[in-house]
Amino acid sequence: MPRRVFWTFPPCIEAFKHCKPLIFIDGTHLYGKYGGTLLMAIAQDGNTNILPIAFAVVEGETKEAWSFFLSYLRHHVTPQPGVLVISDRHKSIDVALNADDSLWKPPHAFQAFCTRHIASNFMTHFKNKDLKKVLINAAYSKSQWEFAHYFGHLRGENEAITKWLEEMPRSQWAQYADEDRRFGHMTTNISECINAVMKGSRNSPITVLVKSTYFRLREFFARKGSEAFAQLQVGAEFSQTLMKAIEFNSKHINTMNVY
Repeated sequence: MPRRVFWTFPPCIEAFKHCKPLIFIDGTHLYGKYGGTLLMAIAQDGNTNILPIAFAVVEGETKEAWSFFLSYLRHHVTPQPGVLVISDRHKSIDVALNADDSLWKPPHAFQAFCTRHIASNFMTHFKNKDLKKVLINAAYSKSQWEFAHYFGHLRGENEAITKWLEEMPRSQWAQYADEDRRFGHMTTNISECINAVMKGSRNSPITVLVKSTYFRLREFFARKGSEAFAQLQVGAEFSQTLMKAIEFNSKHINTMNVY
């Protein structure tokens, strides 16, 4: 049995060229007779469709395993400049992304952390639900003055909290400082995608895993392709998600504040 296996499909590689320049990465344990860990990279298009673009089965979430996955991902699926990688704060991921020979470092690519995981780590260290909400508000703040308000609240309550946060570059966890690379994505949606794509297959041998992802993605591309074609047939120029945002903003423009 091979120690590690990476796979993707040509439609996934082509589709990523038309997705937002960001990916979500995470791993999940495989159970049953075969064991191991499944690593995945997920993208999202302009109509909020979640798309798995690469997979690997490895021995565990080690630095070597993540380096293997990220290297193949970069070379074969996401070679574009400026891609943002959103993940949890797993030490092995951070080490792999920032290794001397990594192609995932600025200015070629960028790194950001999932707010949900940061909040979970916060609770492990400080165990304060009220301040966790303040932390989340700080992370989601879209302007520097709004961020300063919540960050100042945290500093006033416990200076150790702000020291802990300052161990991370703000661009990696605070939305206002991300230079618009997140497109508003503050968490990883990987669990939902893993459950949808790998349902019933996580205790299977590698060959079955590969076939399962192939058939599920084939159905996904056929269904979403038909939906997109139907929109083009009626003359749509923009995605439905974008049109809803335009309509909402047009309706509420008189109540918006400019800072």
